[in-house]
Amino acid sequence: MTSSPDAHAVELIPIERITVINPRVRNKKIFKEIVANIAELGLKKPITVTRLDDADGPRYALVCGQGRLEAYQALGQHEIPALFVEANTEDCLVMSLVENLARRQHRPIDLLHDIEGLKQRGYNDTTIARKTGLTIEYVKGVLRLLQKGELRLLRAVECNQIPVSIAVEIAGATDTETQAVLQQAYEKKLLRGHKLIAAKRLIEQRQRRGKGLRINVSLNGKRRERPLTSNALIRAYQEDVDRKRILIRKAETTRNRLVFMTEALRKLLVDENFVTLLRAEGLDTLPRNLAGRIDIGAQA
Repeated sequence: MTSSPDAHAVELIPIERITVINPRVRNKKIFKEIVANIAELGLKKPITVTRLDDADGPRYALVCGQGRLEAYQALGQHEIPALFVEANTEDCLVMSLVENLARRQHRPIDLLHDIEGLKQRGYNDTTIARKTGLTIEYVKGVLRLLQKGELRLLRAVECNQIPVSIAVEIAGATDTETQAVLQQAYEKKLLRGHKLIAAKRLIEQRQRRGKGLRINVSLNGKRRERPLTSNALIRAYQEDVDRKRILIRKAETTRNRLVFMTEALRKLLVDENFVTLLRAEGLDTLPRNLAGRIDIGAQA
């Protein structure tokens, strides 16, 4: 077997010889920022790869740095600086998962993607928990939600909106039983305040829109659009109507407040004692639009 390069040395390797073994879908806006940053300042941190022997020459499996690699490709580069580590394919997957967990703002779908990937590769729940540093209860809950297609609940769990145990109970409850689940969570002090409100809103969305999200991500990293149906169109129309009704209510509330303030000022300005007090304090002027509105009202 060919010896691997020095782990501390940086080498230029051909991009076409690199395989991304754990691909992820990336936010287009963030990706454009990465490309622009590399184009202007260069690559600050090399990617990390492991070397794989192949009949037609060395190949490389990407351990971390997919965004940097894709940015280099977008910029038309054919080689990229890389650091080397000793790792087999399974180790690369775990190292990639660790990098994902260490991100400051990792996306929930990435963590779920990795847990499901490890499960499909034959790891049991206990091993996944040990490799990821997560609790066995958390891993079991996530896998149970994945099996049920509860992507909406999974996103809430990963965003720390609801505990995974509560999400599993909601997934197994009927629409009428979910209120009892929320009540029990409140009594156990698992959901309080803003989290309880967010959980209620989540359940309403789940009942209206279903378990999944509008855009799902499959294990191969490709985006899978949900088919457009008549029910989806009706829901979208109803949601738009609801939003417009809320806007109308807000507009009417604002108008009523303005009318109240105008009438209150008109009555106060009739009081000579109040006007004298305003003049003494140097507050006897009004904005032109407000003054005009009060004068017109008085003439009417």
